[in-house]
Amino acid sequence: MNNLFAGDNYGAIAMAFAVVVLLWFLPAVLAFFFNRKHFKLILLACIPAGFSLIAWGGVLAWATTGKVVDKYADRANQASKT
Repeated sequence: MNNLFAGDNYGAIAMAFAVVVLLWFLPAVLAFFFNRKHFKLILLACIPAGFSLIAWGGVLAWATTGKVVDKYADRANQASKT
């Protein structure tokens, strides 16, 4: 593991940084698709929430609950009525 982040291994360092940033802002990426109305707020909330797993999970839940959930719930309700 120590050799992975050695000074000459810039590719691995850049890859690790990219993965961390992607995971840190994963709620914002999901909000872009599922909860676009609150995208900017979720994007801002991702910054401090990344320091706490509980807060990050809350922001992730907020990002995935949006109009898409309502849309599929309506479809399921219509399908069950027929």
